[in-house]
Amino acid sequence: MAADAEAQTDLAELANLVLNVARLIRARTPAGPEVVPLTETERQVMRLVDLHPGCTPSELAQRGRLQRTNVSTALSGLEGKGMIARTANGDRTVTVTPTRLAADNLDVLRAAWSSELADALQHDLPAVRRCNTLLTRLESRLNQVED
Repeated sequence: MAADAEAQTDLAELANLVLNVARLIRARTPAGPEVVPLTETERQVMRLVDLHPGCTPSELAQRGRLQRTNVSTALSGLEGKGMIARTANGDRTVTVTPTRLAADNLDVLRAAWSSELADALQHDLPAVRRCNTLLTRLESRLNQVED
């Protein structure tokens, strides 16, 4: 039982740290004309569009565990900002793909994030790679649990 309590504490601390580190990184994300400002929901939807180009809005809502109306609102905002393109297909479905602006925006963000983390972690790239592997596996498993 003590091992279970210890594991529970460790896992809760991992979740807490992931959330806080994400907040700290977001706080250091550049702002300005080189970065398209997005709402939280737009960021979530944009990540899904980047990972799954050609998805329908319904698939994006399902993958992101988001309400369909929130996805629709986010897609309208993203389209207005030039970040996505919607394509109507012959079978009356609409698919969503990222634009060149979205790719450029992501490149700017990734460069800023990399630079921000380099000072703190560059000396320990093997640990960074292990962490990336762990978090990728965690993300995948959490998505499977909810499917």
